[in-house]
Amino acid sequence: MGQGYEKLQRCCESCRNRIPFAPKLALILGSGLGDYAENFPIEGEIPYQEIEGFPVSTVPGHRGRFVFAHIGQVPVVMMQGRVHYYEGYPMDDVVLPIRLMRKMGAEVLFLTNAAGGVNYEFQAGDFMMITDQISSFVPSPLIGPNSEELGPRFPDMSQIYDRDLQEVLRDTAKNLGITLREGTYIQLTGPNFETPHEVKMCRILGADAVGMSTACEAVAANHMGMKICGISCISNLACGMTEQPLSHQEVQEAADRVAPLFRRLVTESIQAMFR
Repeated sequence: MGQGYEKLQRCCESCRNRIPFAPKLALILGSGLGDYAENFPIEGEIPYQEIEGFPVSTVPGHRGRFVFAHIGQVPVVMMQGRVHYYEGYPMDDVVLPIRLMRKMGAEVLFLTNAAGGVNYEFQAGDFMMITDQISSFVPSPLIGPNSEELGPRFPDMSQIYDRDLQEVLRDTAKNLGITLREGTYIQLTGPNFETPHEVKMCRILGADAVGMSTACEAVAANHMGMKICGISCISNLACGMTEQPLSHQEVQEAADRVAPLFRRLVTESIQAMFR
């Protein structure tokens, strides 16, 4: 049993008496969805700083708490503010929230993020369903002693994003009249935005969108046997694809602009997953 698993167990103990129900789905709220939880009656919340040994998000616009609510009839735990590798935390801590939500009972992980478009067919405001990923540029969260309690030493990664959940996302987007693009997400470390040639490299490797989160979370969730789906909000075209310099403010503004559509897509998709 490694130190990471022992830390996870301590976090579980810190939360045990504060969880109002066993969630079926874990939802990570990326940029543009920061206030998503406020659309539902909140049945419980746990600020990260009140969990023993838990990493605290330092990114502007990330609240830093777990929120418990029902979306329709589905019991959901929402992560309002994720932890990023670029904040200086070890990768074990970055994926600790994923492992904790799985321990709470969540069987499905719904990932959302704001990402830069690498595919020239994309434009700011598009939604991209993640069908595969490239996580080779950040350390694997599975490096180090393996805890068999979490999953196997050498987990298969041939289908990280569940095909059945992808069908749900496609059908829901179609029913709502929302264009849903599909593609591969690549995670780089950040916090700096990419150079034009780094973006070109990402495109050559087969990526359609680039960001600073998500892929490592999916690896950890897949290791624990969770079903995974993900949607990126394309907040801007990546560096070198336009003349405009990139900024976090631009990313946030673009994500906020399409947030109402994003909320509808996420809400309807979650309910459809459990019909």
